[in-house]
Formats: sequence, C-alpha cells, structure tokens
Amino acid sequence: MDQQLNIRTELEYGLFNNLRHGQYILGTEVFELEKQLARFIGVKHCISVGSGTDALLLSLLAADVSALDEVITSPFNFIAAAQMIAFIGAKPVFVDIDPETYNLDVNLLEAAITPQTRAIIPANLYGQCADYDSINAIAQTYRLMVIEDATQSFGARYKNRWSGSLTQMSCTGFTPSKPLGAYGDAGACFTNDDLLADKLRRLRVHGQKERYHHELIGINSRLDTIQANVLLAKLKIFPKEITARMEVGNRYTESLQNKVKTPVIQSYNQSCYSQYTIEVDERDLVRDKLAKRGIPTAVNYPLPLHLQPALSYLIQDKGSLPIAEAASKRVLSLPMDAYLTPEMQQEIIDAVKNAVK
Repeated sequence: MDQQLNIRTELEYGLFNNLRHGQYILGTEVFELEKQLARFIGVKHCISVGSGTDALLLSLLAADVSALDEVITSPFNFIAAAQMIAFIGAKPVFVDIDPETYNLDVNLLEAAITPQTRAIIPANLYGQCADYDSINAIAQTYRLMVIEDATQSFGARYKNRWSGSLTQMSCTGFTPSKPLGAYGDAGACFTNDDLLADKLRRLRVHGQKERYHHELIGINSRLDTIQANVLLAKLKIFPKEITARMEVGNRYTESLQNKVKTPVIQSYNQSCYSQYTIEVDERDLVRDKLAKRGIPTAVNYPLPLHLQPALSYLIQDKGSLPIAEAASKRVLSLPMDAYLTPEMQQEIIDAVKNAVK
C-alpha cells in the first residue's frame, strides 16, 4: 500500500489513458516499457511477454531446444524452468547447489554436460546472481546456450552488471511479489542478439512476423497494456526501492548472523533480496512461534525438483542431490519489503531471536 500511494498519480494517469485509447494488448506503453527495461539493464532488446514462465518457454524455443535435448538447471527453485524444459520434450538435468548461495554449483557443472546438452538455465535464487563468468566460460567451451533465469534477481548486480544482461539471453517474471512486480502476470526476455530478439518477437505472437503469415510454431504471450502501465510507474522508483531492500537485508544480517544462518552474498554481488532467507533448526517450530506473534514466513522450496511427482520419471533418487535436499528442510524466508520500517524490522528480529533460543 505504501508503494501504491507513492505512484498513485502515475498509475491512475496510465490506466485511464489506456481506457481512452483502447489498445489493451501491445499498446504503445508496452513498447515504451520494453525500451526502458532494456535501457535499465543495458541490453539492446527487451521482449515483453505474458509471464515469467512464458519467458522461459520462449527462450528455450528461441534457442532451438527440442525433444531429446538436455538442459541443465537447478533443483532448488520454482518448477517453472524445469517444467518448461520437460514441456517441450527435452530432459531437465539437475546440478546440485552451492550451500552458501543456493545457486547452481559451478564446480559440478562440467561433469553434467553430455553430447545431448543444449543449454544451461542457472537460477538466481533469493535475489543473488550465480557465478556467470564461470558458467559462461564452461558453456563457451561446449558451445552451449546460457539462459539467465533472472526471475528472482531483477534489480541485482553481478560484477557491476545488471542481472538480465549476463548471458546470451535472459528471462524474468514480474508477478506482484517480485521486487519489480505488476498487478498480475507479466514477464520479459532480454538479449543483445538481433536475430534472437526477432525470433522471440515472432514466437510470442504465434510465430508470425506479419499478420496471418506464420513462419514458426509459437504461442500467444503478449503483455497487456495495463500491466505495462503499472510497471512503467513502478520502474520510476525501482532504483530507490532496491537500495531500501538492500538496507533491510543488511540490517537483518547484522542482527541475526550469530543466531541463525544468514544469507551469504558474494563480494562481487549485490542482491536485490527478492526474499530474505535464513536457515534454522526445527523450522516448523520456529514458524509456529513467529506465527503466534503475527509474523508471516514462507518456505521456498520445501521439496527439491528432482523429488517432485511430476518429474519422477527422471529417476533421481532421494539423496542424489544432498545440498538441495538439506536446504529444503531448513530454509525460512522472513518478511522483506522496501517499506519495512526499522521499528517493524526490529520486532521481527526480536521474534526470530526468541524463537530460535
């Protein structure tokens, strides 16, 4: 609500202007948003789409991933990337995570590459980017496409570069819970490659470059103009909000680092803290104690992807990815918001300290 009050004038102007001109899908504001998003992270092309999941699917299609191919990704993430790999008939191959950052462990990456490997999708978990210099170097050796999954990291930085600009192609989602969130589903793909950008633009409109002339098998994934107006208004204050989120994250860490396992942010990274996630013993008990004090928490993710029933055909048994499995039993996300006051945060900190005694 605090954020909405800050941008109410811009929101109302954009929404009423949309009602006046009546271009509800791919209106002029959509293309303006694409320009501003591309400029923000420093790439040539932004291709807006209907959701973050669509962005992943379209990226895979643009990379020519197809049935019988393999795509390496993380088992400790939301299912969207793995699901879209499986959806097009390819095989998700999971590489275990780094126990400190929860991102894909680059030391295990090369051993997972086979002649069938086509691409790598590293997930930037909890707002921190994976080690892209190492990942890109390995991918270049084996001529693989790297698709940055920036769904949780839009607004983060890696070695002074913005998340979303770190690979040949990237994708993100703008669901309401994200640091930059729409008022519904929305997403985008990013690239510096003119040919990939052109292909993505065709794929999002049923594979057509001109009306009723379909060159590719695509889908319908167009960003509606109302969501573009929301994101344009939010983008104006987004840099300040990222700074505020970092301050909240730093305050949490300073106060809790001797009580629980706090996030480890690599020296070359700046996290946007899409979530602030700690590790605790007896997680359910800690959650119950916090809930009794009116403090909401979340568990992302309680079951690693290789153990999900939908992906059981991959036959990766329990114990095969021990770091992801261990983290899934211990992680707990605390309230995180750019508008969390020091007083509100101190109440949370005190409650956590009391809960883990």
